[in-house]
Amino acid sequence: MTDINELLKLIPVDDIANQLGVDKQTAQQGIQTALPTLIGGLQANAADPAGAKSLEHALEKKDTSLVEGRVSLADIDTNDGEKIVKNVFGSNTDQVAAALGSAPGGQTSGLVQKLLPILAPIVLAWLAKKFLGGQQGASTTAGSGSGGGLEDLLGGILGGGSGSSAGSANAGGGAGGGLGDILGQVLGGASGSSKPAGGGLGGGLGDILGGLLGGGKR
Repeated sequence: MTDINELLKLIPVDDIANQLGVDKQTAQQGIQTALPTLIGGLQANAADPAGAKSLEHALEKKDTSLVEGRVSLADIDTNDGEKIVKNVFGSNTDQVAAALGSAPGGQTSGLVQKLLPILAPIVLAWLAKKFLGGQQGASTTAGSGSGGGLEDLLGGILGGGSGSSAGSANAGGGAGGGLGDILGQVLGGASGSSKPAGGGLGGGLGDILGGLLGGGKR
């Protein structure tokens, strides 16, 4: 099963921390908060047939060489990343960054705004590799229907990331345990039994992504 921890392992945390002028732990907390939100936003778009078709076309054209081996920051086109983020979150982009900035951890909304365009091309290249690989392996299954295979892939990634505390812990650092909580809140929060003190993320970000899932982006 595809797991978000597999994606987390590809992220060059040290390089990102150096580039953004923050310590490794802060960068890692920001990354572990932002990645599932990007996946959740893509899943929200894929829930709509037109959005699923658009995302499938983007994945089919995406160069996956970025995620073949070690990801190099020099190979990341952040201008493209900004476009991806805008396509995913639309007019809610600033609200998403603000909600993630108020989540538990050392990240700020300003850091999240810098992280999202770096992470988005990695996420899309990785998803393209998974999606296209699935189509080649089972052409009648992965690409069938109006985005069913794509939506299943995205849902499986999020389910894999939050389903096992051992898996989350393995993603590295002390923030791994919080990933499941953040995922639960990002996707509406019903399954997360423990909400972080302050609860700013659950309402704000849950509402934003709930709006996306209900077509709020449009």
